[in-house]
Amino acid sequence: MPGANERALEKAKTLPVDALILDLEDAVAPDAKVAARERVCAAVGSYGSREVTIRVNGLGTPWHADDLRAAGEAGPDAVVVPKVNSASDVHAIEKALSHAPDHTAIWAMIETPVAVLDCRSIAAASDRLTVLVLGTNDLAKELLAAQVPGRAPLLGALSTCVLAARATGRVILDGVYNDVRDLEGFAAECRQGRDFGFDGKTLIHPGQVEPCNEVFAPSADEVAHAHRVIEAFEEAKNAGRGVATVDGRMVENLHVADAQRILALAEAVKGA
Repeated sequence: MPGANERALEKAKTLPVDALILDLEDAVAPDAKVAARERVCAAVGSYGSREVTIRVNGLGTPWHADDLRAAGEAGPDAVVVPKVNSASDVHAIEKALSHAPDHTAIWAMIETPVAVLDCRSIAAASDRLTVLVLGTNDLAKELLAAQVPGRAPLLGALSTCVLAARATGRVILDGVYNDVRDLEGFAAECRQGRDFGFDGKTLIHPGQVEPCNEVFAPSADEVAHAHRVIEAFEEAKNAGRGVATVDGRMVENLHVADAQRILALAEAVKGA
């Protein structure tokens, strides 16, 4: 949500989303950044149960240090930092947020080739860093890659970053989809991101919220299948067997763990 747009910040209070990124970077003109910083920091506590984050301007910009200072004092759930390229960048951000409340996490945006190649060390650099956010527009620009349906030029980078997130126990969010009118293409990219293992997707328009929620929430069929997997495995275990069969497929411990994850996610969505 653009931090300079008071109407957008107010609209955010009504959106059925898990988290909000109140933006001081790309969505704010240079001459509006100071006023946007004050407005966003004042708004942090206004969004109920939603996670509220502030995206600051990047390292090396004239606004970065003041943004971090103000964001840390405001105490959002997280501070989103663009173009984090190394573990040393994370350490500098962590030091600059030493005055922030303990609950204020760091979300690092991965937007450059060097960040993709160093993604695991970035993710592991600090316990305060909890989320990786893909900046696919900037990454495509840096790669000189075409932005085409299916994102073939970016698939290697996307997979590398998901691997880094899973290796370090971090949440990872997919990048934005630029054509807010193309909901069919957007839904397809959400499905691709979910298939890759992303935990969610960053959005740029309220019209993208519903299809994104639909894709990333477990479907009724997935929930029913998860219940069958758990029940079948329990029956097999009680009968002294280590495996079971559901819908013609073998089920073992790893399938049970995934079924439990799906049911926990479904409960979380239901309670949101």
